[in-house]
Amino acid sequence: MTVSQFSSLSATHTEAKWDTLEVVQQKGITMARDVLALGQVRIHSGSATREEAMKEAADILEASGAVTSAYFDAMQQREMTVSTYMGNELAIPHGTNETKDAILGSALSVVRYDGGVDWGGEPVTFVIGIAGKGDEHLEILSQIALIFSDEDEVAALKAVSSPEELYTTLSAVNES
Repeated sequence: MTVSQFSSLSATHTEAKWDTLEVVQQKGITMARDVLALGQVRIHSGSATREEAMKEAADILEASGAVTSAYFDAMQQREMTVSTYMGNELAIPHGTNETKDAILGSALSVVRYDGGVDWGGEPVTFVIGIAGKGDEHLEILSQIALIFSDEDEVAALKAVSSPEELYTTLSAVNES
């Protein structure tokens, strides 16, 4: 699957962001710090509901110091507006533009649910919570899109057996 095919799977509000990613890559926006740390990566053998998965994503972001406790509500508001399901077994819950004040810094949370998550009728294995300060979320989304647009990369992410291996495989999001 190509990046453009991956983009076409996304919801309407997100398509504009994917279209913007090419410009962001050309501008070379850099982030002040790494957005992903080992403690922000988890693997669960079971399943979860969409709400449970979003709550865990938000809790990890809050524990990292990237968001306030209000961010989970912001994620729910976004999900009520449009699904954050992206295709290729990936959902990227995030807040709304109106709730940017709940974001203290840029960070990701990565949770793999081997039992899956029903994301509004779509099968999800990877839930990547995202908080981006300013325009940093565009560069973060760019890195995620590059990884998850390749079905072989997704298969490799599903095959790793530990959070450490998953973190190592995903560490490209810290590079800019």
